[in-house]
Amino acid sequence: MDRLVIRGGNKLEGSVEVHGAKNAVLPQIAASLLSAEPLELSNVPDLSDVATMVSVMQEFGVAATRLPGRVLRLDAAQARSADAPYDIVRRMRASMLVLGPLVARFGVAKVSLPGGCAIGARPVDLHLKALAALGADVDVTGGYIIAKTPGGRLEGARIVLSSPSVGATETAIMAATLARGETEIINAARDPEVCDLASCLTAMGGRIEGAGTHRIVVSGVDNLHRARHELIADRVEAGTYAIAAAITGGHLELLNAHLEHMATVGAALEQAGVEIWPTDRGLMISRDEPLRAVDIVTEPYPGFPTDLQAQFMALMTLAPGASMLRETVFEGRFMHVSELARLGANITLQGTTAFVRGVEQLHGAEVMATDLRASVGLVLAGLVAEGETVVHRIYHLDRGYEALDKKLVQCGADIRRIAG
Repeated sequence: MDRLVIRGGNKLEGSVEVHGAKNAVLPQIAASLLSAEPLELSNVPDLSDVATMVSVMQEFGVAATRLPGRVLRLDAAQARSADAPYDIVRRMRASMLVLGPLVARFGVAKVSLPGGCAIGARPVDLHLKALAALGADVDVTGGYIIAKTPGGRLEGARIVLSSPSVGATETAIMAATLARGETEIINAARDPEVCDLASCLTAMGGRIEGAGTHRIVVSGVDNLHRARHELIADRVEAGTYAIAAAITGGHLELLNAHLEHMATVGAALEQAGVEIWPTDRGLMISRDEPLRAVDIVTEPYPGFPTDLQAQFMALMTLAPGASMLRETVFEGRFMHVSELARLGANITLQGTTAFVRGVEQLHGAEVMATDLRASVGLVLAGLVAEGETVVHRIYHLDRGYEALDKKLVQCGADIRRIAG
């Protein structure tokens, strides 16, 4: 497995291009199954998770073509409902987003229970309840989810989610797009990626209102048509590079980044002593002052995102005083704590809360990545650790960050990727 060797101490300077959002492109790839006409997505990032999702599409007969200019063309004209096997779905939880489109268009779906990062159970119950509300018969047997539409077509319904799950909201929206009549989704996720999916489906001919609020109304249509849609920029990638600039005391311009998509993160960084302002090309991130300790609580959007908790914790390891980071979204998302401790961080865990007391200096060591966001948190810590830090199992990074090491090197970081 590849590993990264980092020598800390360099300030990051320059600019970084933020590509299309991983958490937006995956459901939109799944949405291509809803139409017999092509869907072209632009601003598509080059990530292993995207490649995995394309492999899932190909299992169903979808033709996928990479075109110049970061365009992915998906043609589901010859698609059919087939099994989504464990060997593929286990690699990435987002693979189960095919469930709604398959049931909506073909009336039947068989999808393996998902795998993915080991950061908690993340149950699929909300997805299944949403489909059942739309009239699907849903069963879980032998490690597979089997969903069928007895009447040949899903029926519009009122879906009340017990929590604002992003995945369940996306499943409900996609399935309802081809359902007969009107569907009302209550307690829907408000994330920008959900809004982007709604925009994509609208370009395909869907009728969706209320995306970005807790109440989404979908009026079903008989068919969707060809469309082209440009993905929003990845707010988690932008937030990660913003924290990279902050932790090194550097100055980075984040090209294509939007502050409105990461307002809570921006507010926390400003409290920590970081300056943020918009530019003609995105956002400028700068820190010249000493860091300040800040408390955060991860929450559904628009709260502080759980996908930036590990990165912010790395930042707080160097902030004088004490900070508290509480995780309310995913249990088990503190596996990076023991690895940060290997670098000299002073962190105490009490249930779902981490108490961080800032230290003057981190020190290089060998550390092990456990999931996507924990991996990049360790990289950020390595950027400022004295001496050499080696991050193992970085295949996690390639799932969600395109050319992370190359981008950081271009901004002055001392990083080498070693194969094998």
